[in-house]
Amino acid sequence: MMTLDETAADERKGRLTRDGIRIHELEDFAGMNRAGRLAATILDDIAEHVVVGQRTSEIDRVITDLIEQANAKSATIGYKGYQHASCISVNHVVCHGIPGDKKLKDGDILNVDVTVIVDGFYGDTSRMYVAGKLPRKAERLIQVTHDALMKGIEAARPGNTFGDIGHAIQSFVEENRMSVVRDFCGHGIGRVFHAPPNVLHYGRPGTGPVLEEGMFFTIEPMVNLGRPETKVLADDWTAVTRDKSLSAQFEHTIGITAQGNEIFTLSPADRFHPTWDI
Repeated sequence: MMTLDETAADERKGRLTRDGIRIHELEDFAGMNRAGRLAATILDDIAEHVVVGQRTSEIDRVITDLIEQANAKSATIGYKGYQHASCISVNHVVCHGIPGDKKLKDGDILNVDVTVIVDGFYGDTSRMYVAGKLPRKAERLIQVTHDALMKGIEAARPGNTFGDIGHAIQSFVEENRMSVVRDFCGHGIGRVFHAPPNVLHYGRPGTGPVLEEGMFFTIEPMVNLGRPETKVLADDWTAVTRDKSLSAQFEHTIGITAQGNEIFTLSPADRFHPTWDI
């Protein structure tokens, strides 16, 4: 995800809207599919490594190896000084958790976020996992967050606005008495990691830029059991809930089509939801 003040320019082919959003060409969809599928496959493959007693640094090592074996590149290693192939955010960590030596405990929930570069295209996705037995309150949080993402994706079609996406997510989350994080957002993507627009996970219907065929972007709502406020720790990366409540996140990269949208990061093994094997 990107912070609200982060932008990047894509100087490749295609045109820009008046809001600075790149409209990609038809052949770019194939490139995004390749990148998105690899990122999703990697998240499928690490599921067996998310177990009680596992270090998040070991999960990151597996991810690094899988990227290398695919002859792809990690988009995060070296990005603004970051040195890992993933962000792994456990329990009350909202996003940008740094892999480390702390071992997972029974009932820990975690988001693993991976971005790969394949033939110049960026595939960005994240999903939730659980170590051991999934606690009931965490299960409900995960389900609401997953469903909020899918409601946002349902609203992503030509003629709608980015405000429609945000409203679909926010209204569903708040109906379930949870809160949407507002300090981080989704972003445009394609041949660059982060580009316009900022994809907010809250908003008013009919506001913001109008969606057009050829737009590529991520939708990645972060949902808290408690209040929405976050703070960034002294490492300048790790964002946590201020009230220490649990947080969850799911992310897909999508492209707008004439009929609606295409999800580039679907799980080939149908493991996007952490209860796939239950």
